[in-house]
Amino acid sequence: MAQILDPLPPESNHRILCCYVNATSDIQVARICNIPNWYFERVVFPGQRLFFETFSQAQLEIHTGMMATAILADKIPCHELQVHEGDMYSPESDLETSQSSQSDASESSATEFSQTMAASV
Repeated sequence: MAQILDPLPPESNHRILCCYVNATSDIQVARICNIPNWYFERVVFPGQRLFFETFSQAQLEIHTGMMATAILADKIPCHELQVHEGDMYSPESDLETSQSSQSDASESSATEFSQTMAASV
């Protein structure tokens, strides 16, 4: 995953892909400060998913509040946020599941309608 603004230091060899979700109604600032020679800070809006690449020993700090009164709300080890290949969210799978459910519901409604009509005759 390319991080154009602040790439990881080149001597890095064990990188992991991570995902953080802002499940609050507040705007947050996500920051990693414990990796030498690297600056990582991003604004995360409510409900937003933040994907980023880092080292397993990195710590993600979550700051909430207004600009002048930002409070360190949480510190999360990045290895706990690591995304594995099977964890990836696929909108296509949701669409297929939704279409399948709608199709099943339509068939069920058609069967019920047919049975009702047959009973009334």
